[in-house]
Amino acid sequence: MANQSQGGRRRRSSSILQVYQEPPEPLEQLSDQAALPNLNANWVNAKGAWAIHIVLILLCKIIYDIIPGVSQETSWTLTNITYMFGSYIMFHYVRGVPFDFNSGAYDNLNMWEQIDDGAQYTPAKKFLLTVPIMLFLLSTHYTHYDMTYFTINFLALLGVIIPKLPFSHRMRVGLFSGVPED
Repeated sequence: MANQSQGGRRRRSSSILQVYQEPPEPLEQLSDQAALPNLNANWVNAKGAWAIHIVLILLCKIIYDIIPGVSQETSWTLTNITYMFGSYIMFHYVRGVPFDFNSGAYDNLNMWEQIDDGAQYTPAKKFLLTVPIMLFLLSTHYTHYDMTYFTINFLALLGVIIPKLPFSHRMRVGLFSGVPED
């Protein structure tokens, strides 16, 4: 095989950016997922879970507004970046479940992939896709369509929206790292 060295192990790629597809779970992990509730992702459908996103955005906005010397444009951009960064970390970066009782059934999945058992375009996922878009539109409006602020806000939006799209499901991107060894 061209992809293996003489020792039978894969060679590490010299590329800076690695993109690979997470393989499907084995049968025992699928049965563990079906048998136990996923407390890590079920909260997004709970009463009041959607409101917390709005509350967090408003709190960020208020905090940035009370900092002396921060303009409204910068405040909106900082609010947008803070929400997008936190959302990315929470839904797309961290994998697995912090609880010990599920036998590692979700260890290879991030929270976005765990929500609603991976189904696309459920009400919760539509809401979580809409919030960053609406925040981007608000940020763009209140920064008076300034090109610098627009570019910063748009890049932050792309960083959160692209991992939510169906083609990104189970796709992993790593910087300065090789594809995990089997």
